[in-house]
Order: sequence, then structure tokens, then C-alpha cells
Amino acid sequence: MGTDRRAHARFERSQVAQSIDSRAMFELIDHVGVAVSDLDRAIALYQDTFEMPVVHREVVESQGVEALLTEVGGGHVELLRPLGPETVVGKFIEKRGEGLHHVAYRVEDIDGTLASLKEKGIELIDTEARVGIWGSRVAFLHPRATGGVLTELVEPVEGDWRLRGGSHGG
Repeated sequence: MGTDRRAHARFERSQVAQSIDSRAMFELIDHVGVAVSDLDRAIALYQDTFEMPVVHREVVESQGVEALLTEVGGGHVELLRPLGPETVVGKFIEKRGEGLHHVAYRVEDIDGTLASLKEKGIELIDTEARVGIWGSRVAFLHPRATGGVLTELVEPVEGDWRLRGGSHGG
């Protein structure tokens, strides 16, 4: 009997999660962004010590960073090394030091989500999506509107490995 009750409780929790997911504006946490000044040192910590596999690495010139994604559970840690001190992440490190830079949420329709948030009075940094890592469409919400947390919205592009829920060599 105990096993049946546990199974029933798991089923009920999954049903609640599905009903919440169907109403949620954000699908899930896509990644957390961490500003680092030394990418090799950060890789040694996240990949070698924490055993989070590197799944993708690229330079995103438009955002002034070299970005690297490590996989952990169903999400990722994005390590961000500024390409120069004048970039947004470079200024962040200069002012605050290395550390948590932003939290990114996956959305199905970034344009619709931005319009809805603007209508609700949320201050946007980006009124239109721009290109992010792996060709995804991204936009940022101002920390003043989100309890002091820089918030990124991510709409993965069709074919993005993150949509398939598995690792992809990078």
C-alpha cells in the first residue's frame, strides 16, 4: 500500500506541475550567467572540479563576451568573459567583481512575452529581441523591475540542442 500512495503522490505532483506549466509565462530556468575574468580558471572549477560538462563555447561579439555553457541537471551555467573593459560584462566585473550576472528564463514566444511584460509595466532593457549564444533570441529586463536581478529571456532557435533536452558537444 505504501508504494501505491507514493506513486499516487508523484502523479498528483506531476499533474500540478503540468497545470502550472501551462499557465506560466516563463517555461523554465534556461541558465544562470556568471561573469568571470579568467575563463580557463572558471572552466577548471566548473568542468574539472564540479564535473559540469562544457556543451558549447562561442564569442558573441554583439554582446562583447566569450560565452561558455556548462550543463547541470536540466539547466546550464553560462560563463561570461568580457572581450574588453568597456563591455557590459567588463564594466560589471570592474564595479562588482566576478560573480552572478543574470538569471535567464526560457520562453516560447519572446516577442509576445516582451509585449505582455511591457503592458504590465515591467521596465525592459531590450524592447526587441537580439541574437544571443547559439543563435537564440534574447532580451533583458531591467533589474529595477525585477527585484534587483538582471533577468534574461531566451527563445531558443529551432534545432537548438537545448530544446531536445540533451547534451551536444561544443
